[in-house]
Amino acid sequence: MDTLIIPQSIVPELLPMPVCIDLMAEALAALARGEAVLPLRTMMWMPDRSGLLALMPAYLGAPESLGLKVVSVLPGNHGTDRDSHQGAVLLFDTETGSLLAVIDATSITAIRTAAVSGLATRLLAREDASDLALIGSGVQASAHLEAMKTVRTLRRVRVCSKTPEQARAFAARHTERLGLPIEVAATVEQAVLGADVVCTTTSSREPVLEGAWLAPGAHVNAVGACFAACRELDTAAVTRARLYVDRRESALAEAGDVLIPMQEGAFGEDHILGELGDVVLGRVDGRRSADEVTLFKSLGIAIEDLAAAHAIHARARARGKGIAVDFGGRRVAYD
Repeated sequence: MDTLIIPQSIVPELLPMPVCIDLMAEALAALARGEAVLPLRTMMWMPDRSGLLALMPAYLGAPESLGLKVVSVLPGNHGTDRDSHQGAVLLFDTETGSLLAVIDATSITAIRTAAVSGLATRLLAREDASDLALIGSGVQASAHLEAMKTVRTLRRVRVCSKTPEQARAFAARHTERLGLPIEVAATVEQAVLGADVVCTTTSSREPVLEGAWLAPGAHVNAVGACFAACRELDTAAVTRARLYVDRRESALAEAGDVLIPMQEGAFGEDHILGELGDVVLGRVDGRRSADEVTLFKSLGIAIEDLAAAHAIHARARARGKGIAVDFGGRRVAYD
């Protein structure tokens, strides 16, 4: 079987947000059942620390999949025509080891990250949540807007960015697309005042969201910080919330939003109530009252990329999409 090359331009049509949210629920449930092999990601920094190369291998039992995401992360790309995350997801046949597909990782990362936040919002936010605050105005803010409107009926959206011009452009673009007026807030505090759902999608290394600003009953998706020394939320925000993660082992190794308050002595490991897959399976309670603040700390894990890649490959085959390449892999005889 030929290898399919699946470029960025066709990934969104093969991975629509509602479908991806359901895929993420299935994948995270499989992880919670122990049906996955998921090493911590390996990261190689460039000498000047301006960027890194990350390797994220995984095996998923349902649907059975084997693969690897390799992605460059260059924060300096923010504000340019290049995404900060670029690379490929490689999907392999679990029986023969053949390379089935090479898929653009920029689009998969954007969609599946927001889809997991959509799942968390579906599980943890109040049913009547309709007031959304987006902190950040980049790729993830756009994807999260799509995810949030998939799982909740939005009546108000506010966006705040460290670059006001980008926030205004974001608001204009999506107001026209959705027919829903999007307000530009001058400060993060103004953006989150009274919000039911807050999504932090920044590249900040220091807290941008304070717990004192959160309304009773708010749900927060903390997405941007993915290193142990970086965080978007202050200690108070994490301490006051019922905290859930995509994977406990990853959060305790890599999530500054969790690790830094722990180092300050604010709480212990048991403050993490469970993984999102545990909530999907009903093993861990989600929201218990309308006034509780809930928090999903997202890191992004390889089984999410793998589940997305498996679905994209199947849909591409069925629809005749992608570029078929005889990549090789046959036994070579040397005379």
